[in-house]
Amino acid sequence: MVSAGAQVGVLAACVVLFVPMGLAGWHLSRNKVLFFSGALFVSLAVGVHLSPYLPSLPHLLISSFHPLHPTSPSSSSASCLSLLHRVTWADAAPATATATARAWSWPPTLASTCGFARLTRHDASTLLNGSWVMIAGDSQARLLVLALLRLLLDPAAAAAAEPDLFRRHSDYHAAVPARGISVDFIWAPFEANLTRLLREDLRLAPRAPDVLVLGSGLWHMLHATDAARYGDALASVADAANALRSSLPVPPPPHMFWLGLPHLVNPMLNTEAKRARMNDTILQAYDREVDERCILRRDGGPFRLLDVGKLTRGCECTPDGMHYDGVVYDAVMHIMFNALVIESQQRI
Repeated sequence: MVSAGAQVGVLAACVVLFVPMGLAGWHLSRNKVLFFSGALFVSLAVGVHLSPYLPSLPHLLISSFHPLHPTSPSSSSASCLSLLHRVTWADAAPATATATARAWSWPPTLASTCGFARLTRHDASTLLNGSWVMIAGDSQARLLVLALLRLLLDPAAAAAAEPDLFRRHSDYHAAVPARGISVDFIWAPFEANLTRLLREDLRLAPRAPDVLVLGSGLWHMLHATDAARYGDALASVADAANALRSSLPVPPPPHMFWLGLPHLVNPMLNTEAKRARMNDTILQAYDREVDERCILRRDGGPFRLLDVGKLTRGCECTPDGMHYDGVVYDAVMHIMFNALVIESQQRI
């Protein structure tokens, strides 16, 4: 016979489960990333209420969602977000005849404390279930799309997508019908292209993307070579992003990320113009504009930084001084996914 205490615990669990879901179900269903993390939160809450009566239940719930949640209840979401780029690099076996492959990982202690983990194809597909992901920018952004496709699709399908994805100066669309996931790459090498995308194209879209990644600067550096003008253009992008967020009739707003500039290995750049205009001094000036123009979340802006510069300085794995091996963009993608999980939990 069930004790009175157990009955109260079950009743409390039902209240936690059904009342919030009933009140906010329509709201959460718009954003599948948020819905998944919401389901995680509710499940863990139910486990807490039932734990005195079914001690093994919380362990079962937590293990069923591993690795998409912090493993330490005392870990701070904000502090963990700031540590996502603290990856280590090492040589990976086997090495090729001409170069040594590189591999990245989070330090074990950090991964354990914050729950950072590489996502499997199933994990990533579940997290993005029903979501629209848009990535806009230059060739760096295109390489990030390739990393996303390699995570969501089987190897043969991802390889088959490459010719269309790398069609010069063109947009690209892909879908994962079984999961209702849409992926769009928008060729937008200049900041003005990104501003127009935010102010015009997305305003006319029937809905906003659930995840929006923007990045630019390399073309501006090559063709304009003026950090102050780049900063002014970044401010316009940030204003347009904030305007888009405030104009949405139904929250939550998209998860917005800014794809930082890569480390440039000047002697390896393939033209004299690039070697003259894309050096360390100019790169540092452009990076300062990103830091000072309040476009990043840490400064009150709309975007969370994906710090490609930090990752590329650690990898040192570039064939042309500007574009890096796929392992770098794989790291960027996993950092973004882990940030999505933490951000979604914060929104609940």
